[in-house]
Amino acid sequence: MTEHLTKETFLSKVFNYEKNKEWKFEGDKPCVIDFYADWCGPCKMVAPVLEDLAKDFDGKLDIFKVNTEEEQELAHHFQIRSIPTLMIFREQIIIFSQPGAMPGSALEEV
Repeated sequence: MTEHLTKETFLSKVFNYEKNKEWKFEGDKPCVIDFYADWCGPCKMVAPVLEDLAKDFDGKLDIFKVNTEEEQELAHHFQIRSIPTLMIFREQIIIFSQPGAMPGSALEEV
């Protein structure tokens, strides 16, 4: 299942930017973060793809969602200017960042 993050859960599960100036990934496995809004049509198209990936990669990958309308500070911190924006984090690096909807096959390949 995908998990919706608030600022507080983001700080503990992904990156505590209030405590660390240098990037320090807090997770123990790679994660995908979907920055989205409820009113966004392409975001709605990506949602079931992410749910399928969550099932396919259960235990190997975390899939998080951040509502940019509710969590504007997070969207601002990551300079989200277009939604959906998908970011993939692993260990101490951001390995992928893509604005716009992606087909499931392309996302799975990444």
